[in-house]
Amino acid sequence: MSSPSLPDSPAATAAREFARLIEIMAALRAPDGCPWDREQTIDTLKKYVLEETYELLEAIDRHDHDALREELGDFLFEAVFVAQLEQEAGHFTLADAVKHVADKLVRRHPHVFKRDEGEPALETAGQVKVKWEEVKAQERGGQSTPKTLLSGIPAALPALLRAYQIGSRAHSVGFDWDTPSDVVEKIREEVEEVAEVVNGNQPLDRERAEEEMGDLLFAISHLSRRLGIEPEAALRKANDKFSRRFTDMELRIQDSGRRMSAMTIDELEVEWQRSKKQVG
Repeated sequence: MSSPSLPDSPAATAAREFARLIEIMAALRAPDGCPWDREQTIDTLKKYVLEETYELLEAIDRHDHDALREELGDFLFEAVFVAQLEQEAGHFTLADAVKHVADKLVRRHPHVFKRDEGEPALETAGQVKVKWEEVKAQERGGQSTPKTLLSGIPAALPALLRAYQIGSRAHSVGFDWDTPSDVVEKIREEVEEVAEVVNGNQPLDRERAEEEMGDLLFAISHLSRRLGIEPEAALRKANDKFSRRFTDMELRIQDSGRRMSAMTIDELEVEWQRSKKQVG
C-alpha cells in the first residue's frame, strides 16, 4: 500500500508554475513561435512593463485581490519576457537575475541570515534601515566606480515618486528640514514665487513659471515624505476621487438635457457640490 502523497509546499508549487511560464516564453520566441513575440525588443517592451506596473498598483490601491492575482502574473510575465531577450542576446539568464536579488537580500539582512555568526537581531524597522544603508555603502565601496547617494534612483521613475526618493536619500545623511512645519513654510515660499510669476509682466514667462512650479512640486513631495505619505499613491487616489465626482456630475447634467459647456461656473459648482455629497 503506497503512502498518500503530501501536498506541495507553496514554494514548490510556485517553482513549478514559474518554470512552466519560462518554457512558454521560450516557445513564443522560438523560430516557429509567435510572430509578434519574436519581433519584440527590450526597448519595445518598456511601455508594457510600465503599463503592467500601473495596473498592478491600481489593483493594490483598490485592495482587489482577484485583480491583484491577475496583474501580478502579468507583471511577472514582463520580467520573464525581458530576461528571455537578454538570454538570447547572451547577456544574462533569468536565473542570474534571481540569484542576484536573492544574494543581495541575504547580504543586506545579516540580522536574519547571519545570526549563527554572531550578528545581532534587530528590534525595529529603523534599525533595519540603518543596517541596510550600511551594507549598501560597503557594496559601493567595493566598486571600481563608486555610486553616489542619488545615482541608484532611476531617472525613468514618475517625477513625483523620484522627488520622494531623492528626498529620502538626502534625509538619510541629515540633509533635510527639521520638522514638517518647516517644509510647510517652504511650500508657502514657493507658492509666493509662483504667484509672483503669474502676477508679473505679461506675456507669462513660461520658462520661469515651469521652474517655480517644479520647485513647488518638489517641496510638496518633501512634505508628503515627512508625513509618511507616498505622494504618487496619494495623487492617484485624488485623481480617482475627482474622476468619480466629475463623471457623476457630467452624467447627471446630460440626463437633465443640459450641456456643461453652456453652464456658468456657479451652476457647475452647485452640481459639483451635489456630486461630492452623493459619491464622496
